[in-house]
Amino acid sequence: MLVRHGETQWSRDGRHTGTTDLPLLPAGEAVARAAGQALAGHHFVAEFVSPLLRARRTAELIGLQNLEIDDDLREWDYGGYEGKSTPQIREEVGYDWEIFADGVIPGETPGETVEDVAARASHVLARVHPLLEQGDVILVAHGHLLRILAAAYLRQQPRFAASLQLDAGAVCALDTHHGIPTIASWNTTHLPSV
Repeated sequence: MLVRHGETQWSRDGRHTGTTDLPLLPAGEAVARAAGQALAGHHFVAEFVSPLLRARRTAELIGLQNLEIDDDLREWDYGGYEGKSTPQIREEVGYDWEIFADGVIPGETPGETVEDVAARASHVLARVHPLLEQGDVILVAHGHLLRILAAAYLRQQPRFAASLQLDAGAVCALDTHHGIPTIASWNTTHLPSV
């Protein structure tokens, strides 16, 4: 199971949020609680979470209690594009920039390539794989990282992740069918009824 953290100010505004450690908005907390209700009663043999506050708070609101922080689950380091939206970056560079095709530039941090992020995601999958023989595992992390992790799981190139939309607070399930990695469900949001 994959869960993207709930909404933050920057995710709501479409700003790239890699290393900046922002809290969840009230709407982000609500969708995390709703994900917890959807997952209630589901037993996980292992629970992994990004070290960043927004992911840890989401995991807490889901009701996970045996969390292990995994630094490889942190979000893409966007370097010089940290805090900027895609339209801002496109205006800055003067073309239809897209992160999976064009990458990032150094800034306060050096940034990462899509391949760097895919390597971290592959490390997570290597740790998780043996645990799946015992039961289900849940990963609570970030949009780009989880999309790239799903691409790696599906044995696709990292840039395939550009085709996988993942909303804040969404729950996904990866599985296998006849030994082939599959998506059982993707980008499911369980919003509380109003």
